[in-house]
Amino acid sequence: MITIADNTCDFCGACVSVCPPDCIEIREADIEIDEETCIDCNLCVYVCPLEVLSSDDSPTD
Repeated sequence: MITIADNTCDFCGACVSVCPPDCIEIREADIEIDEETCIDCNLCVYVCPLEVLSSDDSPTD
C-alpha cells in the first residue's frame, strides 16, 4: 500500500506519469491513489522528487 505524506506534495505529476494502472489522481490541493486499482509497483515512490510517497514494501534504512 502506498502512503502519502500530509501537506508535502507539490503536485508536480511525476507519479501520475509513471503509474501503469493510472490510479493516481491529482486534484486542486490533494493527491489520491485508488487502492483497488493500484498494483503496488512502487514506480510512483521511486520517481517522487520530494519523497512524499512511501510504500509498506519499500526497504528501510
